Amino acid sequence: MKYLMRGFLLLWAGINFTVQADVIFDKSRDRYIPIEISHPVQTGSCKAQSPCSVAFISAGYGVSHLNYQFIANLLKQRGYMVVAIGHELPNDPPLSVSGNLYETRSENWSRGAVTLDFIRNNLKPRFKNYDFDNLTLVGHSNGGDISAWLANEGKDYIQYIITLDHRRVPLPRRDDVKVLSIRASDFPADKGVLPTVSEQQKFGSCVVTITKSRHNDMEDNGPEWLKTKINALIVGFLEENSCAQLANDIHPLN
Repeated sequence: MKYLMRGFLLLWAGINFTVQADVIFDKSRDRYIPIEISHPVQTGSCKAQSPCSVAFISAGYGVSHLNYQFIANLLKQRGYMVVAIGHELPNDPPLSVSGNLYETRSENWSRGAVTLDFIRNNLKPRFKNYDFDNLTLVGHSNGGDISAWLANEGKDYIQYIITLDHRRVPLPRRDDVKVLSIRASDFPADKGVLPTVSEQQKFGSCVVTITKSRHNDMEDNGPEWLKTKINALIVGFLEENSCAQLANDIHPLN
């Protein structure tokens, strides 16, 4: 308990480390939430008048929130503050594996969305040189389901959502939220989760499959070639390349 409170106090003191491993306390839910804050490489360029971007990373179920450093490092190089969030606590009920999974897992996704919203609202006044009104949400598997759940609640502070092979929660169909879903090759998404081709054209969303990739490999312990391709897609998406160009970036034409 002392360690948790110490991390909590360091965070609220606003101490500016390159990386901060902390725990933030949600009093309304009596919940200690582990997070890691990584600051941009060029922190000095972040000003209240021109705030730097912010990305939240939500892990796949059973994967540490610290296991996406390859994405965090990429975003830090691009001027982002990155907040990696641990959603699953020891006392939480296990993720359902039976029944209608959309129904039986909705409590997990709803709880995670509340966590994302809580962290955003609590960090925003503490880090005035960062833009919490145009968030980028990144989520792998169940973390992508959590991110999509929050985006579907109509929050106006989400600018981008990037999912790594999430499978259950439909992606938002909104003009004001740009969507990239990077798909592995071993499992399909549930019906209605991914936007159709016409919906992708209407809303400017992108769905790209990386051939011969595996769902469970989309984190730090995955192969280097896969992490390189994931990062290339993220960069292309944030630079607003066309979806066709994103596909060409990972499957170059002969």
